[in-house]
Amino acid sequence: MTERTVPLPGPPRPLKTPTVAEQKLRSGLRALAVRKANVPKVELQLVVPLGRRTPSAAPERLLARTLTSGTSTRSSVDVATELQRLGASLDAAASGDGLTIAGSVLAPNLEPYLNLLNEVLTDATFPAPEITVERERLVQEIQIARSQPQSLAHEVMRRRLFGKHPYGLVHPEPAAIARTGRASIRRVHAERVQPRDAVLVLVGDVQPSRALERIERALTAWRRRPAPPAVPDAPVPRMGPTQIADRAGAVQTNIRLASAIVPPGHPDSYALECANAIFGGSASSRLFLNIREDKGYTYSPHSVFHHLRRSSYFEVAADVGTDVTAPALVETRYELARLAAVEVEKEELDGVQRYLTGLMALRIQSQRGLAAALARLAVFGLDIDYLREYPSRINAVTTTDVLDVAQRHLAPSRIVSVLVGDASRIAGSVQALEPVEVVAGPPVGS
Repeated sequence: MTERTVPLPGPPRPLKTPTVAEQKLRSGLRALAVRKANVPKVELQLVVPLGRRTPSAAPERLLARTLTSGTSTRSSVDVATELQRLGASLDAAASGDGLTIAGSVLAPNLEPYLNLLNEVLTDATFPAPEITVERERLVQEIQIARSQPQSLAHEVMRRRLFGKHPYGLVHPEPAAIARTGRASIRRVHAERVQPRDAVLVLVGDVQPSRALERIERALTAWRRRPAPPAVPDAPVPRMGPTQIADRAGAVQTNIRLASAIVPPGHPDSYALECANAIFGGSASSRLFLNIREDKGYTYSPHSVFHHLRRSSYFEVAADVGTDVTAPALVETRYELARLAAVEVEKEELDGVQRYLTGLMALRIQSQRGLAAALARLAVFGLDIDYLREYPSRINAVTTTDVLDVAQRHLAPSRIVSVLVGDASRIAGSVQALEPVEVVAGPPVGS
């Protein structure tokens, strides 16, 4: 029997990126169109910065949920019926960075779809009965989210990182939602849902130049207004003791570590992506192999980058049994310290470079993936060149580069820590490792 060997991977292939047609409309809207005709559909992504949120964030959240609930000539049923007739979808979501509207339509129906979008953007009426329904639904969703430990950990970490900055508020308080009426939602819509600095992306079975003409023609009535107050730069994370958000009786601890990093496109960002993939951003990462495969402390530890308009941060997540909280924390910090102290092996770096370039190629293969990527890049002032250059930038990263960025961005001395768990059972063992501060979590049943 002849011995078989696994063939070596070939040289990296260049990332195939399409041509992007772009136009800045007089209204201030930046419109992009890309032909990707693998299916007879068109994907839409519209990103609208709303500026500084209202203190409660409730009007923005309710605006997004009721944006397609009716216009002066259509009820919510009429809007839904028209979307069904066009073979289309249209959904909105609000965050600390603004409003995102996403959807798709059968390619032959693009023009009436854009007309419907314009109607929603300029003539939404926000019927009171629809607001009442969505208020109740949103309160229930927040209560459910705050009963889930992973969601609670996310909320506590955002508050730990950003404090009173708008990014520090993940969910509006139910009492604020209950106080939010039609007048405040309509005011936010009239003053802030405008084309100034917004980005609209179409990807699909279109002729890009004609698609841009259709956008300009359909959205003529969407007028720019005075710029709303800008979202301020986020504060630098405040170093300090590990915070334990007490969750009495919990049988597991949700470990969250975070540090500030640079935005996409920054010279350090490519080496940081490699460092993250090595540490915890892939299924063969060091964190995964250590505290899951070797120690059995957790099922799916990972690390990820969060990129917001005014801040970017690195986050580590591991949900472990209460009795192994301190050991899991030790091993997680050890892996961060090892990454910042010892140069990685070239073979390990080669593997994550292949992984990252392949993952990017997969992400932009679909119409929806490419549309979302282009809209996201536009938020940071980037374009198709970022995608085109991504493989060569990633493959140019050296082992020394990884060590350098790990020391400057991911070292344990730059990390802030949050634990959500039973403080009476974990505070003592954690305090033996590092200073501890027990804090209250968001009110679960409010």
